Amino acid sequence: MFHLSNKSKTLGLLVFLGLLVEAAIPTAPQLNSISVLAHEVEVSGDVAATFHLEPNHNPRAGQPARVWFALTRRGGEIIPLEQCNCKLSVYTKPYKEGNKPLMQPPLKAVSAERLKGIPGADIVFPKAGAYELELSGAAKIAANFKPFKLNYKVTVR
Repeated sequence: MFHLSNKSKTLGLLVFLGLLVEAAIPTAPQLNSISVLAHEVEVSGDVAATFHLEPNHNPRAGQPARVWFALTRRGGEIIPLEQCNCKLSVYTKPYKEGNKPLMQPPLKAVSAERLKGIPGADIVFPKAGAYELELSGAAKIAANFKPFKLNYKVTVR
């Protein structure tokens, strides 16, 4: 199990708040801030990710679901997929370190909520139940951030 220090949780909150403010400034702040609040934020080292699963974090078995990750480095700068050797693994729960993933859907650059080129994937969960998504990555040559591993719990209906 991955545990976060208070420092990491604080960094994640600050990055999240930075994204919230950035998303809210150009247009209707009350609408943008409400949609951003539905996302889940995780932190690993100097990388934070805002995670979203469409539709509405409520995937259904056998139907396509889109996931995306707004990766940011300390200070709130977005990390596009082109700067990251990222990998997404999907595990059935209960998940134990060393288990083989159920699937590793290919990541592609997607645009979501005014963010462009962020990692995303389309997933079809085979059956209802609990899953864990693990996003791991390391910087490509021109980028500067530490390797990371982030985990998200998903319940499929």
